[in-house]
Amino acid sequence: MAKQKKILVADDAKDIREILQIVLEDAGFEVILAKNGEEAVEKFDQGVDLVILDIMMPKCNGIDTCFKIRSIAEVPVLFLTAKSAESDLIEGFEAGGDDYLTKPFSVTELLLRIKALLKRPRMGKYTLEKVPEDGRILIQDIVLDTNLQQVIRGEEQISLTEIEYRILKLLATDRNHIYTAKEIYENVWEEEYMQNSTNTVMVHIRNIRKKLGDTGPNAKYLHNIWGRGYRIV
Repeated sequence: MAKQKKILVADDAKDIREILQIVLEDAGFEVILAKNGEEAVEKFDQGVDLVILDIMMPKCNGIDTCFKIRSIAEVPVLFLTAKSAESDLIEGFEAGGDDYLTKPFSVTELLLRIKALLKRPRMGKYTLEKVPEDGRILIQDIVLDTNLQQVIRGEEQISLTEIEYRILKLLATDRNHIYTAKEIYENVWEEEYMQNSTNTVMVHIRNIRKKLGDTGPNAKYLHNIWGRGYRIV
């Protein structure tokens, strides 16, 4: 018999916590509830398979909670938010979040996203030592090391989230192909493309460019082909 997956849910709204507990337990998950970020960090352990965080919480908000959890584990994090501004999404993804749902959300979409996050292989934590000769993809002066799952420029290791790394690797592996937002989402997130998926992809692309120092009008690495998609040349 397969081990029951454990999900930690943190939301300051009691009705949301109770609804999520019912839905997730009916779907076969073990559920741990927390009413704020501090309690979520206290209740988190290495047996947790996925974390659901409300962004707006007292004591310790969802962004800070995600930072703290991600400092000790590579568990998938799904944000629940009533906020849809791009700046909030960028902050959430930079904290290490994998995906988000805007309230109100459907139970079907919630379970689909949880299923996709749980089946996705996780990146391990690595230390930068010697870059091997094989398994490297060169993007001009950047080395994408597929063995260490790292992105390196000179002596600098560029810190990308798992999602950002997967997007960059996808684009760098087939440079003759212009990837639409739909193709990127379905390849990287490994789930069905939905209404807000384009915005999710755009935010991650913007984060990658920012971390690569590629934010000027003339892109050096990652190019937006207007009306078609993205590619690396």
